[in-house]
Amino acid sequence: MFRKILAGVFCTTLVFSAFASCSGKAGVSSSESTTDTTSASATETTTEALTAENVDIANFTAPQKGDTIITMKIKDYGEVKFRLFPEYADKGVENFVELAKKGYYDGLKFHRVIRDFMIQGGDPEGTGMGGESVWGGKFDGGTDPHLIHVPGALAYANSGSTSTDGSQFYVVTGSAITDDDLDYFSQGGYVFSDKAKAVYKKVGGTPWLDGSYTVFGQVIDGLDVIFKVQYVAVNAASSMPLEDVIIESVTVGEYNGEEIRWYIDDYKDFDIEEAKKASEKENVTIANYTAPKEGEKIVSMKLKGYDGEIKIKLFPEYAEKGVPSFLEHAEKGYYDGLTFHRVIKDFMIQGGDPKGDGTGGESIYEKGFDDGTNSHLIHAAGAVAYANSGSTASSGSQFYIVTGDVYNTEEISNLEEQGYDFTDNEAEVYSTNGGTPWLDGSYTIFGQVFDGLDIVFDVQNVETDTNDKPVKDVTIEYVKVSEYKGETVRFNISDYDKIKANTQTATEASTETTAETTTNE
Repeated sequence: MFRKILAGVFCTTLVFSAFASCSGKAGVSSSESTTDTTSASATETTTEALTAENVDIANFTAPQKGDTIITMKIKDYGEVKFRLFPEYADKGVENFVELAKKGYYDGLKFHRVIRDFMIQGGDPEGTGMGGESVWGGKFDGGTDPHLIHVPGALAYANSGSTSTDGSQFYVVTGSAITDDDLDYFSQGGYVFSDKAKAVYKKVGGTPWLDGSYTVFGQVIDGLDVIFKVQYVAVNAASSMPLEDVIIESVTVGEYNGEEIRWYIDDYKDFDIEEAKKASEKENVTIANYTAPKEGEKIVSMKLKGYDGEIKIKLFPEYAEKGVPSFLEHAEKGYYDGLTFHRVIKDFMIQGGDPKGDGTGGESIYEKGFDDGTNSHLIHAAGAVAYANSGSTASSGSQFYIVTGDVYNTEEISNLEEQGYDFTDNEAEVYSTNGGTPWLDGSYTIFGQVFDGLDIVFDVQNVETDTNDKPVKDVTIEYVKVSEYKGETVRFNISDYDKIKANTQTATEASTETTAETTTNE
């Protein structure tokens, strides 16, 4: 099914790091900031039919010998060459060429990759929030009808208009386009010339981006490399590759008559299915539910007003910086008296901020720490992880404990259609124990609740205000460190008799009434 991803996906503000998400799921942030972007559609009432200038499409016009071209080397993938169009995008070409000459792009990564759409890079921060033009700040690269969003098109990302072009760019991969697709776009207010329609039906692309982004180049060789990159495994919410895709270098040269391969069909040795398979994640063992060993350090957390303790197994082998930071904080009483300042049912409970509002906290390290992520640990129910403000490099003292949902086969398939790749082991955990899979790859998991998960699930049901802050404080009485001495291990919520009893009571009650209730969160 054709995937209609509207232009707002290129907003260079880090929407996914806050408590919002492109997929409608929540993210976990230690500094609150949300930005909403809206793409205007051409649906204004008019007495005249909208038309598009029916000019020749220049994307597949071969460069002349001596013309400036760009060569981009992508680590572990290969080399890509671009033809530039200064006659249609003079400022855009000048900006990219001058940045490349300065080595600006060397070592940066593709921070957003969406299959059948595009790959995006050029941000020194690697988050989608950074970058600037060669002149400093932003510039207006404009648009030109001669250049459209066919596979291989090179264009600037922006945050609402071409006047916010900077250093971030994307390369289109796109999808097949039919007459039905073009009709669908027309109903939404998009207008295409006959010549643009003919090209899109022949080669595909992302036509709904035309007129909103500055196209300034086209791949003349290495389109297979771009297509291979688009199949990397990514985080479902952010579309950030789980393993970095690094731009080794971007250099400026001249065209000397080399062979040109515009279309993916020109690459006879390129196998799409093979590329997809090569990008699949390794099906590693999921370690979340590994029981602690005798004498192993564990953490016990007591909440005021709740019976029992939340006991947490730690994973120093997978979070070598995150675990020591949490342990030292606990031993010093850092968390004692703090609150869970954000609670979202069927998602998580978040605490560890001395300010109590999601903007404070720090690690034990002077300059912070980045423990990254590890594929052996996933966001299963009971997982304990660090909140951050856009990347694992911003982890501090704030943490959250996952509650989540159990996912059936159809729901897992829906996430896969959004770009998420489940291994067999991950799918089994999420369909059995539940969790929040869209967070995988973006947050450092360092622990797992092995007893007291019923307390966590009780907390997620407290009354909250419009900012997800509990109306009545949920206070951490203490967090202490001890050694595991063979205590009962209850990883799954179904292991708790109280939960079973409540579930049975609720089921019996439901058979005694025909009233229906609906709760909107």
